[in-house]
Amino acid sequence: MKIKLLLTGGTIDAQYNYLKAIVDYDKTHIEDMLNQGRSRVDLDIEQLMLVNSADITDERRQHILERCNAADTDKVVITHGTDTMVQTAEFLAGGGLHDKTIVLTGAMIPFAFKNSDSLFNLGAAITAVQLLDKGVFIAMNGKVFNWDHVKKNFDLGEFQEIN
Repeated sequence: MKIKLLLTGGTIDAQYNYLKAIVDYDKTHIEDMLNQGRSRVDLDIEQLMLVNSADITDERRQHILERCNAADTDKVVITHGTDTMVQTAEFLAGGGLHDKTIVLTGAMIPFAFKNSDSLFNLGAAITAVQLLDKGVFIAMNGKVFNWDHVKKNFDLGEFQEIN
């Protein structure tokens, strides 16, 4: 079973630039994460962008949607920043992807930092996309949420189910 893995950036791929004293997105860490996690899944990885989720516009969401539609598999995982992940999930759900299973995931702490949740979340998303029915979902904090029943709790730094 082949899975398309679309990379958009966000905290999962962020790193600290010590010279500039900022968090930036110089390169993706996804291959390192997959190697460290000993992933043996058939993945087709495509880097769309490496940006903070605050910079994900509807134009960029449209590009993500188009790449989901173009995928030659019905299983797609998207790495994404957590601040606007729910908005992107909603956009994709309204984009006519009825024949695909889409799972968005990210991290609260970058992979490059100690005690990151990135490996756990990426592994959960890759597993979830293989088991879920068609639809758009978010996999974070060891849980899988329907796109329309989730919110990010900014105070706790976790995703929570809503009714």
